Amino acid sequence: MRILLADDERDFVETLAERLALRGHTVRVVLDGPSALAALEESQPDVLVLDWFMPGMSGLDVLERVSVIYPALPVILLTGHGQMEDGDDIPQAQARIVLTKPLRFETFLEILEDAVHGTFQRQGGDS
Repeated sequence: MRILLADDERDFVETLAERLALRGHTVRVVLDGPSALAALEESQPDVLVLDWFMPGMSGLDVLERVSVIYPALPVILLTGHGQMEDGDDIPQAQARIVLTKPLRFETFLEILEDAVHGTFQRQGGDS
């Protein structure tokens, strides 16, 4: 699976990328929204994992653009915040799930697989 991880928390995202790579996945890490959009122009992944709250260009800003340019791309939003804002802010056709950090890695892997195969349901909360 080709995964694009966009998160401004360097330690978190690099550790997650290493764990995914050890499972045989191809992972690209970017640390901000504009870099995520640029990476998508270069090569489209199977799934985009996107931090909701990044400085400058938020994950929702990126998601808004991605949903127009790459409507079929599955997107998983991550948040490190205990309380999530109103889910109505999320373009529902694009972001099918919002996960709260820290992640349970095995569950996260299952969600990634489901995302790529189009079998996951829209839901909120942690995993």
